[in-house]
Amino acid sequence: SMPLLIGGATTSKAHTAVKIAPAYSQSVVHVNDASRAVTVVGDLLQKETSEAYKTQLKSDYDAFRTQFLSRAKTKEYLSLSEARANALSLNFDEKNVVAPAQTGIQVIEKQDLNILVPYIDWTPFFRSWELHGRYPDILTDEVVGAQATELFEDAQKMLAKIIAEEKFTAKAVFGMFRAQREGADDISVQKDTETTLIFRTLRQQLKKKEGVAHRALSDYIAPASAAIQDHIGAFCVTTGFGTEEMAMTYQAALDDYNSIMVKALADRLAEAFAEYLHQQVRTKHWGYAASETLENEALIAEQYKGIRPAPGYPACPDHLEKLSLWELLEVKERIGVTLTDSLAMWPTASVSGYYFAHPEASYFGVGKMTQDQLEDFAQRKNMDLATAKKWLAPNLADS
Repeated sequence: SMPLLIGGATTSKAHTAVKIAPAYSQSVVHVNDASRAVTVVGDLLQKETSEAYKTQLKSDYDAFRTQFLSRAKTKEYLSLSEARANALSLNFDEKNVVAPAQTGIQVIEKQDLNILVPYIDWTPFFRSWELHGRYPDILTDEVVGAQATELFEDAQKMLAKIIAEEKFTAKAVFGMFRAQREGADDISVQKDTETTLIFRTLRQQLKKKEGVAHRALSDYIAPASAAIQDHIGAFCVTTGFGTEEMAMTYQAALDDYNSIMVKALADRLAEAFAEYLHQQVRTKHWGYAASETLENEALIAEQYKGIRPAPGYPACPDHLEKLSLWELLEVKERIGVTLTDSLAMWPTASVSGYYFAHPEASYFGVGKMTQDQLEDFAQRKNMDLATAKKWLAPNLADS
């Protein structure tokens, strides 16, 4: 008889109606704003009207699911071979391929948090508290401005305490390595003279307008046949060491507000660390954009050359590649960040990913893929089909 409420930044009514509601016998409701939760629970608890409300909910979600699935069926996909034939074609020459100033693995044992503060993107911070709007405009918003300002002032006080008392320890491991594209969708990465790792990438298959390429991250790396040696970068940063301990002290004092504040700031600092390190890589360690001078707003808008996609995100939704990333950088051994059974990072205030330097590299979403790519991926990974399907399930098109 227990109803299920679904909410959070990565949820949607579509996902709730299509994936969750059919698998649960009781009421399932997507609550897109925390402020609506009280109203929804109230309606569910009303003795006189709750049954009618539950019936209406089920009818609404059934109709939404039917409409969504019928719309999804109209989408057309290319076969994997057709998508590969329409891959992005880039030039790889001395103008577009720059050798790193420094190759191999580097470690930052203790990053100064003061340096990271100017790189913080505050907009997601407010979103995590269900206050929607862009920073700094949100501070003067007619509806949520006063609340946002109070929250921001509290955050500044907590941030000052974290830095002054050295509550968090920020670490990073990163490196640039010789790399080349193998086949259509694989990237061969030379860790050292004895070890080579293969990163498997996934390719877009949804049918596009004529002339629009079907991308995979491998398109951004020069093939083995190119007359020039290409490289790829990789990184993992964390500001999570000390976060859990500090949050628990507030939680033990029944101060949930400051416990959540600590974790929210750790997440913002981790993202700021990733942004700062990427800038350092572009301008110094790799040096392909040595003359870059961008303010934080331009960094947030990604107006720089090159990208830093992360496993699990739209351009590389396969979390399994984190295992290769951890092996390449020796992340656990060098900075202590580990992977859970579901391949989430621990501490959670951590960011990892790749560096691609080609000036035409840009972010994209792989989207849905068909059975032929699933089978090809499983074969390339030397993995049974059921395991591959488990990890790629969110990206599989309905057959």
